[in-house]
Amino acid sequence: MINNIIYMERAIELAELGRGNVSPNPMVGCVLVKDDTIIGEGYHEKFGGPHAEDMAIKNSFVSPVDSTAYITLEPCCIESKTLACSNLLIENGIKEVFIAMIDPNPKVSGLGIKQLEKHGVKVNLGLCKDNAENLNRGFSTWIKTGRPWVIAKVAQSSNGFLGVDNNSQTIISCPESLKNVHILRSQVDAIMVGRNTAIIDNPKLTVRKVNGKNPIRIVTDTNRQIPLNMNLFRDGEAETIVLCSNKKFSKSRTSFCKYIPIKEESNVLSIDHALLALGQEGITSLLLEGGPNLINSFLNDDLINEIIVFTSQSKLENATLKNPIKINDKWHIVSNKSIGTDNMLNAVRKDKCLQEL
Repeated sequence: MINNIIYMERAIELAELGRGNVSPNPMVGCVLVKDDTIIGEGYHEKFGGPHAEDMAIKNSFVSPVDSTAYITLEPCCIESKTLACSNLLIENGIKEVFIAMIDPNPKVSGLGIKQLEKHGVKVNLGLCKDNAENLNRGFSTWIKTGRPWVIAKVAQSSNGFLGVDNNSQTIISCPESLKNVHILRSQVDAIMVGRNTAIIDNPKLTVRKVNGKNPIRIVTDTNRQIPLNMNLFRDGEAETIVLCSNKKFSKSRTSFCKYIPIKEESNVLSIDHALLALGQEGITSLLLEGGPNLINSFLNDDLINEIIVFTSQSKLENATLKNPIKINDKWHIVSNKSIGTDNMLNAVRKDKCLQEL
């Protein structure tokens, strides 16, 4: 008996391998099955590279004619440098296709399916839909709202503080948590900190503890006060974008970074305008690493989609930097587990779920 779910779950596993390398394209995986045997697999490996369907067909060890394709996202239908994936499936004799989710782009949504059905290919839609939508929630959010999916990451003490005060750096997390943070960095398009964090911590914001691609580094600096001798500008390891007030904007790029002008609201940068500007840069996922004032600004505007909270066993005495994130009934807890000596909680906003976008 053919187990369609197993094959689609495998396609989703393959798609996940492209995380951090394909944006602003979606992650896509494809599995070809013939006589209840996988004959070919593929996924979209990097931006500008072959699509998942093309890779699966090329990797097939027998002819794909009369096989069934399991694809995590509706095949593309627009010709570019290569044949559209819907036409590729048709020309290679694929008889049936299972598609986990429809393309969220309204310009092409449903057109790939129509193309397949027009040529006699049987199409089944919605198998493992929830898993596929969670996989590409950054892409879908970007397509539908013009903004990236925003993840706020904080590390707190056992009594709920992020640090002692605003004038010093406090390392709370265990080594395992720090490694996990670098994994998170490798999976997003960009990482953001505020001006004070950039000056006090002088961070690199790169991926060092694991193998992976460095994200674009973004710092908010309303009045362009951050010295250009900071690591963010001088190490040359990743692109750096400075979000500044449109009143302070003079030129778009220096040899150290790119400046993007943002509207001010009550003498601070508009978070909504900042996210839309980053969306125009092709950024589909954004990791906030602090400080508390920056995260508070996003919370106040209800623009955080997901939170990750690392909690140490250590207690901070005489601390003033309280964690601004409160876990309440607005959040759906995805996981809550131990990591080294710390605890890691992951939650998404209930009203920010893809089904409600």
